Amino acid sequence: MVDYSCTPEEVQQHFQTCGTVNRVTIRTDKYGQPKGYAYVEFLEVEAVELALQLNESQLHGRQLKVTAKRTNVPGMKLYRARRPNSNMRSRSPFIPAPFVFSPYGYGKVPRFRMPMRYSPYF
Repeated sequence: MVDYSCTPEEVQQHFQTCGTVNRVTIRTDKYGQPKGYAYVEFLEVEAVELALQLNESQLHGRQLKVTAKRTNVPGMKLYRARRPNSNMRSRSPFIPAPFVFSPYGYGKVPRFRMPMRYSPYF
């Protein structure tokens, strides 16, 4: 967490003692206003442990919260089952009737449809 008036140069100077700062990114919203947090990228891996020691230090009169960026591990997403959609009707498999002579003629098969639901607003 950084102060809303901080510039990337000030954040870089604050973390310069930890190691070589490669990039500082201060996140903004769609209107260009800062969100209050920033990413600091270091060249050395050891600089991350030193930067974590600057947790709860002061910058522009605001207490910093420093955490290491987590990396996503592929395949670790928890499975969420899909909820059934109430608009979709379940399709039941076609069950043929017992064999009788068809009143429709040779080769013609009746097509069964779902019955219409009653709707009083027509």
